[in-house]
Amino acid sequence: MVEPKKELLPILEQIEREKGLKKEGILKVIESALISAYRKHAGKNARFEAMIVPETAEVKAFVIKTVVETVKDPNQEISIKEAEKIDSNAKLGTDIKIPVDTQEFSRIAAQTAKQVIIQKIRESERINLFQEFKSKEGTVVSGVVYRFINKSFIVDLGKTEAILPPREQIPNERLKVGEHIRVYVVSVEQASKGIKVLVSRNRPEMVKKLFEIEVPEIYEKVVEIVNIVRDPGVRTKIAVISHNPKVDPVGACVGIKGSRVKPIIDELKGERIDLIPYTDDCVKFISDAFSPTKVQSVNIINKEQKKAEVIVSDDMLAFAIGKHGNNINLVSKLIGWQIDVKSESQKKQELTQKVNDAIKLLTQLEGVGPKLAEILNKAGWNDIKKIAAAKVDELTTVNNVGEKTAQKIIESAKKYIQEHENGTGKA
Repeated sequence: MVEPKKELLPILEQIEREKGLKKEGILKVIESALISAYRKHAGKNARFEAMIVPETAEVKAFVIKTVVETVKDPNQEISIKEAEKIDSNAKLGTDIKIPVDTQEFSRIAAQTAKQVIIQKIRESERINLFQEFKSKEGTVVSGVVYRFINKSFIVDLGKTEAILPPREQIPNERLKVGEHIRVYVVSVEQASKGIKVLVSRNRPEMVKKLFEIEVPEIYEKVVEIVNIVRDPGVRTKIAVISHNPKVDPVGACVGIKGSRVKPIIDELKGERIDLIPYTDDCVKFISDAFSPTKVQSVNIINKEQKKAEVIVSDDMLAFAIGKHGNNINLVSKLIGWQIDVKSESQKKQELTQKVNDAIKLLTQLEGVGPKLAEILNKAGWNDIKKIAAAKVDELTTVNNVGEKTAQKIIESAKKYIQEHENGTGKA
């Protein structure tokens, strides 16, 4: 190994190709091993220099001594007489390099170099492995379920293993040892014995990356995933938009006869995936977000606070809400609105109750009976504050209300407000 052998160069070049260690770096390791071996052979105080010619792998080694008249330390000094035998130009007080035969300590040097090179190779492999998988953070990779430890799955990724802990698993998913699965790489960290890879199967990002793999239009950014929300193992809702008017975003994601979305659903063990076309029309977007549930109407309660009410048919109420409210929760997260879902029957009952309350309140005004209260309510005069602030000629536009009756109702409304300062006065 430390001999000038032609075989050394091809070996070094092979290590460089396969392990990523530079040939020059390995030669430096061998040189250091030679120096260390010589000092063990000749003493720690010995000055020694070694080099390997990169082109030929020829080893050149020298012990360095100071030229003196009288030698006191043979390891450090050489007499002028002996020095002149090596170099006729040697002078007192200067250093001279004395060629050394490496045969005497080559075995020690070879063992030292071998250990250091093995260590360097391992370090290089660990660094390369870390860099390779660090670049895969935020991507989906394929692996094989290797074993099961403390409720966590160990996934074989080929060059290393990854951990799929309970918190990153799809609820109720039963994986088997030897099963091929795809996982989302959450993080890659260096560890004492290699690298630590954390993977997931329940994050929305995994579904997004699967669509990037299966749908070229998403990968090419022709179709964009605006938002994605997920109830792992149950349902995922995805809002998509096309930047090309000729490309249908939902159709592109589904594929011909479901050819693109089906592999994703299969990978997620049957998890439902709802694809919703994104639009700035909040009413349409909210309505579409409940797909496949059909929405009867969407009432915007407060646009600034993003509150809305959705009405569905009686038989669709359970589907709109979903088991444990999962569907309505996903819709709310997807669009960023607070949604209240009601059936047609519930809405009718609510409106009826509202009318009854309004009529009951209006009958408390002097001169207003149930029939007139109903007429006032239908005409939009169901707010006592509004009535108190009205003019007589405004109320007389209502059927069966004359000037005297109008005046009496207005005065009664003012009196009611005074007596109920803490009330709203609104039916």
